[in-house]
Amino acid sequence: MPEPAETRFLADRMLGTLTRYLRFMGYDTVSANGFGTGTPDEDTCLLSLAAREHRILLTRDHELARRGGEQAVLVVAGDVLAQVRQLADLGLVEHRLPMSRCSLCNTVLRGATEDEIASARYAPHNQESYTFFWCDRCGKLYWNGSHGRRLQERIASRLSS
Repeated sequence: MPEPAETRFLADRMLGTLTRYLRFMGYDTVSANGFGTGTPDEDTCLLSLAAREHRILLTRDHELARRGGEQAVLVVAGDVLAQVRQLADLGLVEHRLPMSRCSLCNTVLRGATEDEIASARYAPHNQESYTFFWCDRCGKLYWNGSHGRRLQERIASRLSS
């Protein structure tokens, strides 16, 4: 599955839900929550990583956003859909839900095999109605069922208003 060529993101620890939404939307988004326990110099490390990997740093921290300058976005809303809307208004994201990234680890998904679908802990009963995707890192099965449709409707309604 081709990976989008858009902006890549690095989200601070306060933006875990936004991180998952961006991954559902197909955006390469690394989360500071994946780095283990925070350290006193974590902000400096995040700024360095964002610069090194050409990522936009997303943060709720005013000082960190100031230090990041044009490479950082201060996310002002508390509600995740308002956060997505802010990024869309800035031209950084667009409405879509391609199921191309694992929402847990950011790995690019691939089509699932029949064996992977059969071995998954959860899968829909009417399997011929779905296209399935697999995360090689997490061993998680994805499909765009009712949850995906509701998520897509929520994102679409917020971005089109």
